[in-house]
Amino acid sequence: MATDDLMPAGTGTGTDPDPDPGTGTPAPARPEADARARDVRQLITYALVGGSGVVLDLGAFLLLYDVAGWHEQLANVLSTSIGITNNFVLNALFTFRRRDRLLVRYLRFYAVGLTGIALTFVLLAVFSRGLGIDPNLVKAGSLPVVLLFQFALNRKWSFG
Repeated sequence: MATDDLMPAGTGTGTDPDPDPGTGTPAPARPEADARARDVRQLITYALVGGSGVVLDLGAFLLLYDVAGWHEQLANVLSTSIGITNNFVLNALFTFRRRDRLLVRYLRFYAVGLTGIALTFVLLAVFSRGLGIDPNLVKAGSLPVVLLFQFALNRKWSFG
C-alpha cells in the first residue's frame, strides 16, 4: 500500500487546498480575498516606488529652481520627468511586474505623468504666482494628490 493511500484526501501532495477543519473537505478558493491582498500589496509598493520618485523629483526641483535659478515651470517639467522615469522602471520591475511592450507602457506611463505635470503647473500658477505661496511648498503639497490620481490611471491603462 502506498503512503498516499493512508493520507486523507487533500493532504500530502501540496497541490490540494487545506481541508476545512470541521468537515475534512477542501476549503473553498478565495479569489476575491487574494485579489484584494494583491491590490493592497500593489498600492503599498506603488507608494514606496512613488516615494523614491518624489525624493528624486523634489530634489531635482530644489536643485534646478533654488540652486541653478531655473524658472519654476521649467524646473518642474524636468524634475517631474526624472521622477516619472524612475517610477516607470521600478513599477515595471516590482509593482506590476510587467516587462512586455516596455516602450508602449513607458509612453502611456509618461502620458499619465503629464497629467501630474499639468496639475502641478496649475497649482504653481494659482498658489505661487497668484497667491504668493513659496513654489517649494506648492510643489511638495501637490505630490500626494498627484500620486493617488496617477496610481489609478497607471494600474488600469499603463500596466493593465
